[in-house]
Amino acid sequence: MSMTAAEQVSAGEIVAELVSRARAAMDAYENHDQKRVDEAVTALAWSVYKPEHAKMLAEMAVEDTGLGNVPSKITKNTRKTFGTLRDLMRARTVGVIDEQPERGLVLYGKPVGVVGAVCPSTNPAATPVNKAMMALKGGNAVIIAPSPAGYQTTATTVQLMRDALQKTGHPADLVQVLPAPVDKAMTQALVEQVDLAVVTGSQNNVRRAMQSGTVTIGVGAGNVPVIIDSTADLDDAAEKITASKIFDNATSCSSENAVVILDDIYEEAIAALERAGGWRCDEAQKEEVEKTLWQNGKLNRQVIAKDADVAAAIFKLPAKAQSCKFFMVEEETVGDKYSFADEKLSLVLTVYRARDFEEAKRLVAAVLDVTGKGHSVGIHTKDMDHARDLAAETEVVRVLVNQAHTFGNGGGFNNALPFTLSMGGGTWAGNTIDDNLNYRCFINVTHLVTTIPEDKPSEEALFGSYWEKYGK
Repeated sequence: MSMTAAEQVSAGEIVAELVSRARAAMDAYENHDQKRVDEAVTALAWSVYKPEHAKMLAEMAVEDTGLGNVPSKITKNTRKTFGTLRDLMRARTVGVIDEQPERGLVLYGKPVGVVGAVCPSTNPAATPVNKAMMALKGGNAVIIAPSPAGYQTTATTVQLMRDALQKTGHPADLVQVLPAPVDKAMTQALVEQVDLAVVTGSQNNVRRAMQSGTVTIGVGAGNVPVIIDSTADLDDAAEKITASKIFDNATSCSSENAVVILDDIYEEAIAALERAGGWRCDEAQKEEVEKTLWQNGKLNRQVIAKDADVAAAIFKLPAKAQSCKFFMVEEETVGDKYSFADEKLSLVLTVYRARDFEEAKRLVAAVLDVTGKGHSVGIHTKDMDHARDLAAETEVVRVLVNQAHTFGNGGGFNNALPFTLSMGGGTWAGNTIDDNLNYRCFINVTHLVTTIPEDKPSEEALFGSYWEKYGK
């Protein structure tokens, strides 16, 4: 149903008031003082990391949205917040952030302005605090547009953050949330009025924001395929794939959606995945899963992000399958949209068999062409030449080696990626960033430039090899 002109004006007026309050809060924010900025960021982190708050918000999120499970969301609320705080406390973002006397440069970090943060239903607490921490680290204010499905959780999260800011002497209006009922018109009005829009979730939301005229950081869809190579430690790979796949019932954009197994270890790898908790569907069961998972060209909300026993019953799988952790369907070829090659947001894992490593790379690329191009792949292997080959040839931002994807892709304590809940896929995904969303996205940098000794090579140094090969 289209909005009337009066309703659209109303949405615009509501947002304009929020933006005005955000600008006033920024004026009062001690965002020239790195210590005070860091106190504000820490206050936001603690407001959600605090054990009773993390648990309450996890329970609210599952009740609000019907997506995922409480233990995983507690982990997400705490682990992502803690890791992001670690990253942010190591960075300078306001005032002089870097001095390079040998290059005659001094760099000053400055706010980008009021940030509009569009957040998904899958992470109605973790993503708002993640984006708010990064925004305030840059000296900015943020207004959060929640998913309607997760509104109550997000609104509660925002109130906790506002209370924490007031406790530490910072303006509460540095963090605001759109009032209920949130709809497309309200979210679009926010995107159009802020200085920077940061959009996670629906690709429709990302596209609309990118076309709004506002500077926008959007992130791409996930649909992670992972190779199990001939040299892989099969039980280790299976355990990591399982832990990652079942985390929050596969709501993460970094959850494995497909595994590509090399032919010479195919049955052994399947057996390892079964030992780790996988159910191997036969052809009849696979057909039942497929017709249940997609209905009228859309994922069936009755099964996405549901617990394994619930999903198994809806898929009409045998009783024994209901005690398993996830469900494997084997495919000979990569299909199109709304096939098992697509993102599934459920405990269904597609399995492909590759003759050799070259075919494994082709299958991975084909899966990403359906959905997820630019995002990520993984490989379980002892052969780093294969890992390097995969990284060199695949159009993705991240290639994870021997890792549980969900726990490494958005930053880990044992890898160097920044902690985040929003992952850019570069131009392959139509995104402006080819990195994990991080504090650098939320600052402008002024360069103070002074002269240095002349750095001008000779013509021979620059053109010599060309002249020698092709002449002048």
